[in-house]
Amino acid sequence: MTATVALTGAAGGVGTTRLTVECGATLARAGHDIAVLDAAYATQGLAAYVDGGVGTDLTGVVTDDRELEAALVEHPADTAGRLALAPARAPFERLARAKTAGAAERFEDRMAAAALSHDVILVDTPPVAANQAVAAATAADRVAVVTVDSTRGADALARTRGRLQDVGTAADAVLVNRTPEPEMVTEADAAVPPSPVRRAADCPAVLQPDDAFAPAVAAATERAVGVSLDLEFPEGGRLDGLFDG
Repeated sequence: MTATVALTGAAGGVGTTRLTVECGATLARAGHDIAVLDAAYATQGLAAYVDGGVGTDLTGVVTDDRELEAALVEHPADTAGRLALAPARAPFERLARAKTAGAAERFEDRMAAAALSHDVILVDTPPVAANQAVAAATAADRVAVVTVDSTRGADALARTRGRLQDVGTAADAVLVNRTPEPEMVTEADAAVPPSPVRRAADCPAVLQPDDAFAPAVAAATERAVGVSLDLEFPEGGRLDGLFDG
């Protein structure tokens, strides 16, 4: 299995970064080698999940035309597969250069290169309004839109669908975050309840499987990536049929 998936936030603040990390850890727990790439240059949230400082970051790779391996940091998670993160952590001047059309093309190239050495590439993608977000959404094999169950979340989802159509692609899955049973976003393919942990340092929470959050993330991961996962959860947790959108 080789797949590239853009987990695209319908709006800022919907928890796309954390959900992307949790999905990556879920796949690694199932034995897959995973790379998580940070296209959310403005917030640079993925860096919070990396122990210690960030040396060469992803913006340095796409602006200085370096290989992706320079930015990949192995996560210390004890999983059957590997989990590597490529965060963005850069000054404003380099962030500006990383958002150019040329840098976006190099981002696409690095996604393709990562597919040669990893089973799944997950891209933490901001709302589709910048070159690198467009590159991630159009170059990925699949697009999963992350939103929340509110009027704002439903409106943002509709707007994101339109933007994806404008750039020649579409959503393969809709993931509702922080809500176990969505009511406003009726077209959701999977729903994830609030995380049982608050700090990035305590993530990924799925590495200590419970009977609610971890199986919900696994179901969302299946829908986003288009795979079936063979994972066990504590009694009461379930994966098959967890959420039928």
